[in-house]
Amino acid sequence: MEFKNPASTVDVIVEKEEKILLIRRRYEPFKNVWALPGGFIDYGKETLEEAASRELKEETGLVILSLKLFGVYSSPDRDPRGHTISHVYTAKVRGKLRAWDDAKEAAYFPLDNLPELAFDHEKILEDYSLDKRDM
Repeated sequence: MEFKNPASTVDVIVEKEEKILLIRRRYEPFKNVWALPGGFIDYGKETLEEAASRELKEETGLVILSLKLFGVYSSPDRDPRGHTISHVYTAKVRGKLRAWDDAKEAAYFPLDNLPELAFDHEKILEDYSLDKRDM
């Protein structure tokens, strides 16, 4: 039996005027599919929070003002590259939105009218929507 550690990632939920920020991914295996901004963690060089901040800035140009852990999501089949665990944050941000790095496009969408999403981001945003209603 082969033992393999699961790969962790970070994702960031940014809400503005009751819309959620999504990026259209530039590369396979989710090319042209919408997703939350986020990505890999450079282990040994950055914290999860620093990774979330770096990924958001690289993909959207936005700078995080405050960051809060929303939840941790895991599934063995969430990503064919083996990224099976995601630490999901909510963030307040500043800056001018633009798509860059591995984001082909960046835009805000209403929670009740989201495009097709990559990974388990539909589930994450369903939970986020439910959490908002409970506040």
